[in-house]
Amino acid sequence: MRGRVGSLLVREAMRQATRYGGQRAFSSQRMNIHHANSVLVKTAVDLVNCNLLAPSLSLSSGRFADETRAWSPFVHQMSTAAAEKKSEEEMSTTPSPVTENMKKETTVGSENRTEISNYWGVAPKVHVKEDRTPWKWPCFTLHETYYADVKIDLEKHHPRKSISDSIAYWGVKSMRIRADLFFQKRYTHRVMMLQTIAAVPGMVGGMLLHCKSLRRFETSGGWIKALLEEAENERMHLMTWMEVAQPKWWERALVFAVGTFFNAYFLLYLASPRLAHRVTGYLEEEVVWSDTQFLKEIDAGRIPNGPGPAIAIDYWRLPKNATLRDVVEVVRADEAHHRDVNHFAADIHEGGKELREAHAPIGYH
Repeated sequence: MRGRVGSLLVREAMRQATRYGGQRAFSSQRMNIHHANSVLVKTAVDLVNCNLLAPSLSLSSGRFADETRAWSPFVHQMSTAAAEKKSEEEMSTTPSPVTENMKKETTVGSENRTEISNYWGVAPKVHVKEDRTPWKWPCFTLHETYYADVKIDLEKHHPRKSISDSIAYWGVKSMRIRADLFFQKRYTHRVMMLQTIAAVPGMVGGMLLHCKSLRRFETSGGWIKALLEEAENERMHLMTWMEVAQPKWWERALVFAVGTFFNAYFLLYLASPRLAHRVTGYLEEEVVWSDTQFLKEIDAGRIPNGPGPAIAIDYWRLPKNATLRDVVEVVRADEAHHRDVNHFAADIHEGGKELREAHAPIGYH
């Protein structure tokens, strides 16, 4: 880097010296390089003091110019009062790289977001909605939004056909009994905590299929993407219900139980993907039931049917005047789709096949 900058400075000084009568400093073509450097410094100082070289040096820009200014001989040799005064004026008027890379607080919509400009050029994209208003959600983008299919059959149920089906069914029922005792009629908090559990299976399944694809050098048939989409969709449900329930610290502490469920489901999926997907299918059936009871409480007036959260309105493309009931309906529709996907995956394994041999329900919400 120093050699490159030095050669550029030598050429610049020669050009300036030729223009302003400094040819005598470079008359000898066999000049020793050390002698050339000393002459270069002297010529450059004279030119800088005469305000002749500074304009040409300002042609450089960005980090290269900052590094050159930081260690080049011109800076070290400018010991005159005029040069020092000029440096102080430049420092006071020109922002340094440190200043440019400092954190800038910007307001996007109703949220304060911290944007950091950096050397790698990873700039945030600016999204706007169809009505030209700014997009204010950093947790998902506009192309991830969709209209929920609320016409899906909510009464579907997979009948138990084997011992593994019975294990999955009664295992989920035992978890529901404990949820009934703990949450009772507080459905806003109940559905919020259910999302922390429901978001685990898709992530675990997608992760293990990803590792399997790498190990066997084969595709997953799109099932990695399908299961990760399910996990992301469940996480957006959680973000929605957090806006409604405003959980207390002790309710947030219950999330530590999710770590236990994650490890248990991870081992279960390794042992039997069929059983793991069947458990998730029955779990989604219970979530659909919980959402139905939630709607009954709203219709009975025991839970206020207030305005829907803004994040839900944008995510499901609901009308601006959408209510809490509208949000519960689209969430319930999503859960019914997840029920179908996981029972379908379990049926594929039950038939002695692998998931990659069947079509993956990508985008099936």
